[in-house]
Amino acid sequence: MYFANLAYRQLMDIQANFFQKIKSSIPSYSSLVDIVSEVLEISQDSAYRRIRGEKLLDFKEIEILSSKFNISIDEVVSKNSNTILFKGEQNTFDDGNFLKWMQDVLFQLEMVNSFSKKHIYFLLKDAPPWYHYYHPELASFKFFFWMKSILFNENLKDKRFSIQNSQFPGLFELTQKILKTYNKIDTTEIWNMEGFNTTLKQIELYHEMGITEKKEDTHRLYVCLLEVLDHLECMAESGKKFLPNSSVSENMAEYQFFVNEFVLGDNTFFVEIDNQKLTYLNYNVIYFIGTSDPSFNEGMYKNIQNLIQKSSQISKVGEKERKQFFNKLRSKVQRRIDLL
Repeated sequence: MYFANLAYRQLMDIQANFFQKIKSSIPSYSSLVDIVSEVLEISQDSAYRRIRGEKLLDFKEIEILSSKFNISIDEVVSKNSNTILFKGEQNTFDDGNFLKWMQDVLFQLEMVNSFSKKHIYFLLKDAPPWYHYYHPELASFKFFFWMKSILFNENLKDKRFSIQNSQFPGLFELTQKILKTYNKIDTTEIWNMEGFNTTLKQIELYHEMGITEKKEDTHRLYVCLLEVLDHLECMAESGKKFLPNSSVSENMAEYQFFVNEFVLGDNTFFVEIDNQKLTYLNYNVIYFIGTSDPSFNEGMYKNIQNLIQKSSQISKVGEKERKQFFNKLRSKVQRRIDLL
């Protein structure tokens, strides 16, 4: 009887931890009882009994809740092990893989934005993808490059890039939703002088290989990059996030821009939401895997804060350093324009 009671208490501890995981994944204003009741299609009283540990979940209920809230049972059961569980979308190698990636980016940002307390930290190696969405031409190029050279979509295998003939139905509406959602969240970005090197190299490479049809298209892409840099400098100067050609107001999300000349970032995307932290690590060029592991995320948070302490803030302050940084980036783009 003793061992039976001990096993039961252990199961209840696991179940309590399971519900805590669910609670931390929903906005603070949401009711855990209401959500569990709705998802399992049971009464609120039955949901209360499960949450309070008066009744064990059955296997079907665990499966439903795990799937709904993207929680692994291994993550709950092995909470005291050295195992760190990461989750993320994979390339499906079909024609719809890029649309699925874009939809997942929007889903993750909307999830973060749904919380009352939220903050994004981005340790950059490359400029965030959404900054290419300010211009349809630049967005079209990035879509084409990612789909042709990274995701290996067969329908683009022998195609060349042209601004005039580049059509991606459904994607441009997503770009605006992604931009608007990202701009609602207070953000700290840690940049390096290499921030736009990848995009510059991609544009240059396609031009040299003849994959970009016209020299004028290459020129226009470089001009778009210059305009992106102008806008980023405006946001850094105001310390606010906003779309191009928009007026700045105090109620806009905060934008903190740091420059670290010694550490090249790795595109780590780190999030604080209410009392939880999440880390998203970059892999396979455009994909991210994420973890809610508390120990891992606390270590990541301390590392990011340490990098911030060793970086130069150029948002709202440091006008001289800000102008120097963006002028250096612009000069990289201008040199390529001059060589066309």
